[in-house]
Amino acid sequence: MGLFSKRNIDKAKNLAMKNKEKISSTVTKTTDTIDKKTGGKYSGHLKKVDDAAKKFGGDTAPDVDDERDRLRPDESEGTAPDLHPDPDAPKPAD
Repeated sequence: MGLFSKRNIDKAKNLAMKNKEKISSTVTKTTDTIDKKTGGKYSGHLKKVDDAAKKFGGDTAPDVDDERDRLRPDESEGTAPDLHPDPDAPKPAD
């Protein structure tokens, strides 16, 4: 029996469904910590993760102004740098 067997996946799903609030709370704390450590660099991405966790946890409260919105209010979402660029891609002209 492998780690990702149907039985193990079903167990994980059942545990997640029984602990929705705990998962949501933990994800919120974790994304807040990551946001502080990165200086708000990934605020938009972390907010999406946090919103998804809140939705999963059943927290349907209206979106409130959180600390991430205040850290970088004028910066639009970007993309993370490509950590594994294609070595065969053409080089940009100088």
